[in-house]
Amino acid sequence: MWKRLAKLTVGFLLFLLIVVAIYIGATWASDKPVSELQRWAAPPSTFIDVLGMKVHLRDEGPKTDPHPLVLIHGTASSLHTWDGWTENLRSSRRVIRFDMPAFGLTGPSPDHNYSMDRYAEFVMAVLDHLEIKRSIIAGNSLGGNIAWYTALKHPDRFEKLILVDSGGYKAVSLSVPIAFRIARIPILRNIANSILPRNIIASSLKNTYGDPSKVTEEQIDRYYDLALREGNRKALGERFQQMKPGEMEDRIRELRIPTLILWGKLDRLVPPENAERFHKDIPGSKLVFFDTLGHIPEEEDPVHTVEVVKDFIK
Repeated sequence: MWKRLAKLTVGFLLFLLIVVAIYIGATWASDKPVSELQRWAAPPSTFIDVLGMKVHLRDEGPKTDPHPLVLIHGTASSLHTWDGWTENLRSSRRVIRFDMPAFGLTGPSPDHNYSMDRYAEFVMAVLDHLEIKRSIIAGNSLGGNIAWYTALKHPDRFEKLILVDSGGYKAVSLSVPIAFRIARIPILRNIANSILPRNIIASSLKNTYGDPSKVTEEQIDRYYDLALREGNRKALGERFQQMKPGEMEDRIRELRIPTLILWGKLDRLVPPENAERFHKDIPGSKLVFFDTLGHIPEEEDPVHTVEVVKDFIK
């Protein structure tokens, strides 16, 4: 009996090892160089040299616009999140967007510094490179955090501020995308640097939408491909280690700039209560909720969200 049980145990362990080996083989995902990701850098994409990085940038619309719109994406996203807004605005306004360090085709920062001060320095370096003296700055999630902090540090350079489901305060999330949870745990983060199932990206993206059925296969492809950009997975973990939620929240009330706050009522990552906090702390700010949208409303429903923006910046 014991011999038979031992054989069954060995057999089960061998079966388990085979299953694990098959899973690893099926989900193994090596880093990709930018040269293999050019489908996401179609015109009007360009690359500029800023702070030791080749920064992926799109600059569209009339160059005579005195106050261009500068759009900052969030964690694990890219400049593509603003495609809908840009398409609607570029006929009359200059729209500038770029992949932030650690994300998109820009990739990791050479000094591995992902502090708020460094991100603000990066934004200003891009604007100086483009010779933009004054602009309107907008950001979603982490991008909103960077946007308001940059505007606070350089008030003479920004005309208006737009916050979209913005970071800034400590938040009690109702649900965190699985990709973010993995990036915060050292052991899992190290595994994810080599193994990345596409369904994790799909699940994480759908988690940020009010209506997950709106997420397309092309969007999942984009997020997946850009997550594999050489160095991005490691940089994402470093970003979570270095930047703590709410670390600058006491400074939000110092803002003195016309501010529009847009928020998806179904945001489970950064709850709507934080929108009310921004509205209370920023004098004269305007708050607009979208009842059916989630954490990235500019991507989930660009048509309706951009209409509010157009009215604010005209």
